Amino acid sequence: MADGHTITIEQGTRRVRAVHGDQVLAESDRALVLRETGCPARYYIPAEDVRLELLTPSDTHTYCPFKGTASYWSLPGATDLVWSYPDPKPDVAEIKDHLCFYEVEVS
Repeated sequence: MADGHTITIEQGTRRVRAVHGDQVLAESDRALVLRETGCPARYYIPAEDVRLELLTPSDTHTYCPFKGTASYWSLPGATDLVWSYPDPKPDVAEIKDHLCFYEVEVS
């Protein structure tokens, strides 16, 4: 990590749901909470708890020097709604096989 930049990952203790319109895209009691300097807390949901059949892989890829290269998925009318790090950097290896949505409901 760069000086002053931190990332922490912990097992979440709350139920997390990702909803778009009327569709529940993901629901999990097993989400990881990733906290990164300068960013909102993000919930990374195990792939097994995401309705992958509703999502279409996108051509979008972004690079984070701390996490690695992200791949994205879309819904009709909702481009790049969800992302994951298929081969994350060693410091954040726990997020492998987890997906993250921009907005989730936490209860």
